[in-house]
Amino acid sequence: MPDQPLVTVIGATGTQGGAVTRALLTDGGFAVRAVTRDATSPRAKALTELGAEVVEARLDDRDSLRAAFAGAHGAFLVTPFWEHRSPARELAEVRNLIGAARSAQLQHVLWSTLEDTRQVIPADDERMPFLREETDGEPDGEQGGGRAEEYRVPHFDVKGGAADALFAASGLPVTYLLMSFYWDQLLGDLAPQRDEDGTLALHLPVGTAPVAGVASDDIGRVALRVFQQPGTTIGATVPVVSDVLTGEQMAAAFTAVLGEPVAYRPLTPEQFRGFGFPGAQELGNMFQYYAEFPDSYNGRRDLGLAHAVNPRWSDLTGFLTAHRDRLAP
Repeated sequence: MPDQPLVTVIGATGTQGGAVTRALLTDGGFAVRAVTRDATSPRAKALTELGAEVVEARLDDRDSLRAAFAGAHGAFLVTPFWEHRSPARELAEVRNLIGAARSAQLQHVLWSTLEDTRQVIPADDERMPFLREETDGEPDGEQGGGRAEEYRVPHFDVKGGAADALFAASGLPVTYLLMSFYWDQLLGDLAPQRDEDGTLALHLPVGTAPVAGVASDDIGRVALRVFQQPGTTIGATVPVVSDVLTGEQMAAAFTAVLGEPVAYRPLTPEQFRGFGFPGAQELGNMFQYYAEFPDSYNGRRDLGLAHAVNPRWSDLTGFLTAHRDRLAP
């Protein structure tokens, strides 16, 4: 189909970009240019076999981004915050993406974002620490002068704060995709673990609060529907969420799939921050935001709207069943 509109997908071998690429290719209404840093990787080769045009580009290389966007109708944009955990670097990447998208005169841009938690957590709230980043000015040289930026949950705050503002001021036709907690994380380090008493237990530090979560395949389905409906989605914020579940309900889903009782024994955010691995403090703050500010977190992710956009949403039991081979208690 030579008249298929071309969509460039950033981060095409990652969780979000991979899901978007697969959904677009499965639907067949769009041609896909899948962007990765290594076109020879197994994941990149798999996308080629599915029918994507795989190209290499880097978010710190404006020329490579311009080439990746050349001739495209639209693009899915996501930044790899966890590769460097630097808000300043993420903002530099956002500026590069916006510049390349404007040069290509894209007709529809999907930006993967989150909210700025500092808008709802008072500055004098001492329940979670501020996380600081010392900078010597912007990495791309647009601004000078050293300063310290403070964040509660940096990978949330930088997107919902400065990055969203940059997109709003860019003049691009943008749809803001408001992401949620990945259920895919429950297949790895956050999966149920065997406690000393022999009980298989889920230890998410979210207390009794319900948490909005999303299956990776649903990210792709939402992006497809948004690309198909530019007239109603450009300028809008679309929640990307499959369901809203408590820790007890998540444990019950594991019980059904694993065939043995799974208890819910939540850690506290303080305990999680105390693990000390890179990013532990930020993730501890994130879980505390889920647990103690559910009206903000869940309230932004309207299930009715999300399911209207994606009627084929996945429930957690079905998601875990589909990925049963990845569960290793």
